[in-house]
Amino acid sequence: MNFYQIRELLTPCSEEEIRDRAYQYVAILNSTEWKARNEQFDMLIDIELDPKNVLETKALVNYDSLTGTFFVPDRTDITEKQNAFAFALDEKGVVLIDDSEYVRSLVEAVRKQKKWRLPSLERFLYDFLEQMIGPDLRLLEEMEQRLNRAEEEILKGDTDEYPGEINDIRGDLLDLRVHYEQLIDLGQELEENENGFFRQENLRFFRLFTERVMRLQDRVSSLREYVVQLRDLVQSQQAEKQNRIMTLLTVIATIFMPLTLIAGWYGMNFRYMPELNWKWAYLGVFILSVLIVIGCLWWFKRKKWL
Repeated sequence: MNFYQIRELLTPCSEEEIRDRAYQYVAILNSTEWKARNEQFDMLIDIELDPKNVLETKALVNYDSLTGTFFVPDRTDITEKQNAFAFALDEKGVVLIDDSEYVRSLVEAVRKQKKWRLPSLERFLYDFLEQMIGPDLRLLEEMEQRLNRAEEEILKGDTDEYPGEINDIRGDLLDLRVHYEQLIDLGQELEENENGFFRQENLRFFRLFTERVMRLQDRVSSLREYVVQLRDLVQSQQAEKQNRIMTLLTVIATIFMPLTLIAGWYGMNFRYMPELNWKWAYLGVFILSVLIVIGCLWWFKRKKWL
């Protein structure tokens, strides 16, 4: 368990100190501690908050509290790993329920980096949420750079390696898009302030957060369009490569058609074929075949088929 008071700095305190109501508070508990102590926070919560069952980011308005969950993709492995935790808050403070160290790391980052002129629960929530999405702009820039490199290699003709990488980025962008949509809904729910837990002048923090997530979502949408363009480029490059192969095979087949005709013609071995007894017949057929090959190649070059 960790407890903090929201002062000019986020200040560590004891469990007893958060009950004097002098300052709004932040509490971090694991799911076992929450089950044992939830009644002590006086939020009249009759729902189960278990991070193990979290599958989405959402907020729920209750009679005397606001509860919800976060399902945050791990930025090191977006598709495979997620950070899940729950929360419950009222006008007195917020309780964060997490069985990992993810929430603690975010809160500690806020404690070390932020100092507030007008401390409030709303400002803490804003900075906490900002810490959550803080690395995302850099992450999206790295994805764009990877896509730019992939495009350069694809234009050079390397279409074997990059379809897999492009599909991986596409999957990551899809997960981020869903995550941002849910964060936007959460931010709008906080800004709605249905229970009146937040000060009206501080609702702008939630609006600022929502607008920033919307900008990230727009960036994701543009990158997804870029991915679609690259997939089309890969397909066109592969089609062009197949066309070149088919053209080469067609040229080879066309060159050998007259040679096959000559071979078939003189392979009939009729008794009275005059060329069969001619001294220079073999050399003549050889020269004729070479001239046919050279003539076909010259014609194909002239027509720009090669």
